[in-house]
Formats: sequence, C-alpha cells, structure tokens
Amino acid sequence: MKVSRRLSLLLLSGMTLLLASVLVFLYIKSSSAPASNYPDARDLIGRMKQLNAQWETEILKARIAISHDYDPLVAPLTEMTRLWQQFEVIEPSHERSDSAIWQARYDAYLTLIKEKTRLVEQFKSHNAVLRNSLAFLPAAEDDIQNQLAHLPDHDKLQLQNIATDTYDLLLSSLEFAQVASDDKAADILVGQNKLAVNKLRLPDELHGQVDMLNNHIALILREQPIVNRLLTRIEAIPLAARLDDITDLLNKDEQQIDTNEQRYHLYMLVFSALLVLLLLVLTLRLLRSFAEINRVNRDLQAANEGLEHRVDERTRELKDTQSELLDTARQAGMAEIATNVLHNVGNVLNSVNISADLVTRKLRNSKALGLGKAMQLINEHQGDLGHFITEDEKGKLLPGYLNQLVEAIALEQQGMTEELAQLSKSVDHIKDIVATQQSYAGANSLMEPLQVSELLEDALRMNSGALTRHHVTVVKDYAEVPKVMGDKHRMLLILINLISNAKYAMSDLSDRPREMTLGVKVVDDTTLQVSVKDEGEGISAENMTRIFAHGFTTRKEGHGFGLHSCALAAIEMNGHLTAYSDGPGKGALFTLKIPLKIAVGET
Repeated sequence: MKVSRRLSLLLLSGMTLLLASVLVFLYIKSSSAPASNYPDARDLIGRMKQLNAQWETEILKARIAISHDYDPLVAPLTEMTRLWQQFEVIEPSHERSDSAIWQARYDAYLTLIKEKTRLVEQFKSHNAVLRNSLAFLPAAEDDIQNQLAHLPDHDKLQLQNIATDTYDLLLSSLEFAQVASDDKAADILVGQNKLAVNKLRLPDELHGQVDMLNNHIALILREQPIVNRLLTRIEAIPLAARLDDITDLLNKDEQQIDTNEQRYHLYMLVFSALLVLLLLVLTLRLLRSFAEINRVNRDLQAANEGLEHRVDERTRELKDTQSELLDTARQAGMAEIATNVLHNVGNVLNSVNISADLVTRKLRNSKALGLGKAMQLINEHQGDLGHFITEDEKGKLLPGYLNQLVEAIALEQQGMTEELAQLSKSVDHIKDIVATQQSYAGANSLMEPLQVSELLEDALRMNSGALTRHHVTVVKDYAEVPKVMGDKHRMLLILINLISNAKYAMSDLSDRPREMTLGVKVVDDTTLQVSVKDEGEGISAENMTRIFAHGFTTRKEGHGFGLHSCALAAIEMNGHLTAYSDGPGKGALFTLKIPLKIAVGET
C-alpha cells in the first residue's frame, strides 16, 4: 500500500516538475527582453540620421564661409561613431537568424561612412585653400589700388583703366566662387591676360603684388571646381537611406518577436492550467499526509527532549574542561614571563661579570703595592731619614716616586669608581627588568625623561666586553633628538637585546669588517625611530615571518626569548619592532618605532 502511494506521489511530482520546466522554457522563449532593445536601437539610428544631416549642413556652411572652424565637420562623425558602437552592443548582427542580411546592411553603412569621411577630409583640405585665397583677394586688390593712387599724375587715364581692370578681375573671381561656370572661367582668364599686360606698364615695386593677386586668382580658378565636385559626391552618398534600411530590419524583427511572444503566451496559458490541476491533486495528498506528519513530530519532540538532557550533561562537562584549560594557559603564560625575565637578566649579568672582572684585575695589579715598598725603605732609614732622602741615590728618587704613585692610585680609583658605577647600573637594571615584566600582569609602566643617545651608550657599555672580543666596530648615526618621555628599562631591554643579537650575527664574519650601525632620529615629527644595523649573516625570507615568535632562534645555543620579549616591550610602549634583510649573508636591520612624547621644557 505504502509502495503504491509512494509511486503515485513520485509520478505526480515528476509530472509537476515536467510542467514547471516546460513553463520556464516557454517563459524564456517568450521573454520580451530582446524586444526592449528595439526602441533604444531605433533612437540611436534616428540620432545618427540627425547627426548626418547636421554634418551636411556644416559642410555647406564651410563651403560658403559662414563658419571658418572645421571642428563641426569632425564632431558629428565622432558622435556617429560612438552611437554606432552603442548600437552594435545592443543589436549585434551575428546573433540574428538572418544575420547575413544584417551583416550586408551593416557593411553597406560602414562602407558609405568611410567613403563620406574620406571625401569630407578632401573637401576640408581643398576648401581651406580656396577660402584662404578668397579672403586674401579684397586685401590684395586694396593694396594695389592704394599703390596706384599714390603714383604720379602724369597719366591718370592709363592708371584709371588698370585700376578698373583689376577691380573687374576681382569681381569675376568672387562671382566664380559663387557660380563656377565656364563663362565665368573664360572672363577670369581674359582678366588675367589684361592684368599681365597692365603689369608691364606699372612700376617694378607693384609687380610682386600683382603676381600675388594673379596667383590667388589662378588658385581659385583651380580649386573651386574641385570643391564643387566634392560637394556633389558627398551629397550623393545615400547614408540616410542605409540607416533607413537598418531601421526597416529592426521593425521586421520586432514584429516577428511580438508574434512569437503571443504564440508562447498561449502555450503558457495551457500548461499553466495543467500545472494548477496537478498542484490541486498534490495539495489533497499533502493534507492527508499532514496527520501522519503530526504524529511523527510528536515522536521527534519526545526524542528531542531526551537529546537536550544529554546535551546539558555534555555542556557541563565541557565547561569543567574549559576551566582546566584556562588554568593551564595561565600557568603557561606565567612560565613565558619567567623565561623572559631570566633571559633579560642573563643579558645584563654579562655586563655585571665584565665589570666585576675589570675591578678584580685592577685590584690585583694595583699600583698601591708600590706604596708598601716605599714604606719599607722609609722604615729601614727611620734614624737617618733626612740624610737618606737628601744624600742617598735611592732616597733622592723616593719623593718623585711617591708623587707618581699618588697620581697612579688616583687614576686607578677613578677607573674602579666608574666600573663600580656601571656595575651598580647593571644591578639596578636587573631589578628594573623584573619590575618591568610585572607590566604583563597589569603593572603600569614608569614614564620618565630620557636622552635616547645616552640610553644607547648605556646599552653599548653593557655589551662593551663582548663587542671588543668580537672586534665589532660601532658606527653612531645620532640625529639631534630632544629629551623624550619613555619607559627607560623597556627601551634599555630592547637595545641590549638588539645589540647583542647584532654582535652574534657577525661572530662568524671573516670576509668583511664587523660593523654595527646605531641610528636614532625623529620621523614626521610624531615618531621616535631607533635602529640597529649589522653586516652579519642576514635573515632568510622564510624566517622573516617568525623572527619575533616565542622560542624561535637560528643559533645553536639560543633559546628564542630575546626578540619575542623585545616585540612585547615595544607593543607595551604603543610602538612596534620590525626587521628587514635582503637575504642570507646581507646583514639585517631592526627598527624600533614609538610615539614621540617630548619631555616638558624641551623643544
């Protein structure tokens, strides 16, 4: 029973799907989207016809010298070309069922527009020459008449005849420009002959002007027929007729599409009625199945309640596990902070050991030991001390020796005082490193006025022993930087680590000097920039992305805590630490940038 019900339901569903597919197909076929392009296409054709008429009007204006600007002869063609490109986008000929006819009409239009463009270009060239000569004629004739008026009066009648002949030639040339007939051309040739004869009776200074006038008249005689022929050929090009042919094709296609749409609409109406009947049948089937669905839903609700109870139990277990993970993460964070403290304290302890070693060696080799020898000589001659100092050879040297000994002991004392001061600074820095690391647990950083160049010098002194042993030359590129407000011990932590890393990066360098460049400057009046550059082993591209990661190191004896703690310290100061290298063997540049806060009283 259930199997037959399922089969009938599947059959009805299949028929419904088939009818729906047929309806979609008919809708697509009857879509009027292509027809919606026809008004736009006809509008483009109409605008092109208007532009063509405007083009021909502008040609006539140029012919009769109403307009001397040839830009209107170019603008209509440019706009027609743009409109034709739009027309080809919305009405491509290759998508038509009768694409051969469309293509023939397209090709005919394009051929005519090219021919008309070519003829217009020739017209522009010849007409420009013609207009130039016509514009020159009155001025040239006036110059000749003025020159004739100033000639001596010994032969007034002869001069009057020449002036009249010249004026008649001018009028004949202007009339020829309006009506280029053979009679007018013959009159001009007769006038030119008279002008050539009259020139011989004129003074030499007028010959050049007469020749120039005669040349322009000859040019008008030659160019005017050419311009007239070009105008005739331009007018004969049936560009508007070709556009009308394309419009006729558009109208025919639109009519055919309207016919197809009506036929497909009828098909859609029939199939829609069938689909509605099937949907009614399916609706009745669905209503009978509704009761069964409700029963199944009740069973599902009961199962869902049981599932929710199990989910609640699992959620409590997950919360307990999450609490344990948070405790573990907190312990890991505390371990990372402790590791950073130990690493940074270890860096400063190197400086402490160097200072302590220097003090020990100075005490072992102290000049104060010579004081005991001097006192021994004095004790041996207590009875005759005056005679010993004044007469004995050794005694005479004793006062000078004691003076030198006092100076040497004073220098030793000054050197040991400086080393002990440096040792005290290092011990204080160890205490401050521990205090600084508390900032990761919420402690506030201490801001104080700092002279960055002095801070760099302190960092160099704390690494001085290692730099000397590795024969590292330090280049100082310090710009003028005022006192700034900053966290002294965070900055010192960063500088000590960067200088130490640069020294290690050049430890295996043998083919070039081991040179380290320290730089400090202000960027854009808002940022303090401190840089440490080395000429060492460099950084590969794959390591650039993880150079500041916790635990990452490229040294065998390294532990990967230094640069990580430096990056964290830079972030704590609202700045950032970056690294750059051109690749292995090309050195590296580490740059610390923090916001510039000038100390009160500094400029």
